Amino acid sequence: MQKTDTVLFDLDGSLLPMDQEKFVKYYMGALGKTFAPEGYDPGLLTSSVWKGTEAMMRNDGAMSNRDRFWEVFSDSMGQDMKSREEFFVQFYREQFIEAKAATGFQPLAPKAVRELKQKGYTVILATNPLFPSVATLRRMEWAGLKPEDFSLVTTYEEEYFCKPSLQYYTSILERFHKEPEQCMMVGNDVDEDMCVTELGMAGYLLTDCMLNRHGRSLEGFLSGNFEQFYAYVQEMPDRSV
Repeated sequence: MQKTDTVLFDLDGSLLPMDQEKFVKYYMGALGKTFAPEGYDPGLLTSSVWKGTEAMMRNDGAMSNRDRFWEVFSDSMGQDMKSREEFFVQFYREQFIEAKAATGFQPLAPKAVRELKQKGYTVILATNPLFPSVATLRRMEWAGLKPEDFSLVTTYEEEYFCKPSLQYYTSILERFHKEPEQCMMVGNDVDEDMCVTELGMAGYLLTDCMLNRHGRSLEGFLSGNFEQFYAYVQEMPDRSV
């Protein structure tokens, strides 16, 4: 803990409590209802979004996640979809709020983030960059957070890799000229967040909405619920002096 001067946070299921299955259900349902009156088949829309998402998950850095998504999504839906990106942006500003019903609120989340910032830590929102910035901002608002709480918020416009690719994390470290030993990743997903330990980065697994799809060992990183994590934050040394 003494070496740590940078803390990376996951958003969904971490700073923003979430039932992931319900979230996807409400999100896709809202998409279908929004686009059906425009003449688009909801089933095809859903499958095309997943194809684009999977393409981003496999992105090799040749283009941004945004460009990768729209390349694959338009191939599936029809090239006319490339002209509808602004319609998607409007969806995230308005109808996307239906997915909020699958989320909760953890009052200690903004407190932990802001306390670390006040203590002089570099604080990064390392949310999987599968969403445009407008959708990430919405979910941050639901968690009681603002862009200025972080030195970086990763979104699909700016990123070229996704979790669990270690290149997603190393690209962040390179931007901030950090070594893995200086950083700690805080998240709820054993596969996508705690993979940082392979780089030599510390990990703190939040157990409130924990995801451990492959039943992996929880050794090698700290773990606890958010109340326990907040107590840990309070004990972290002040680096602002």
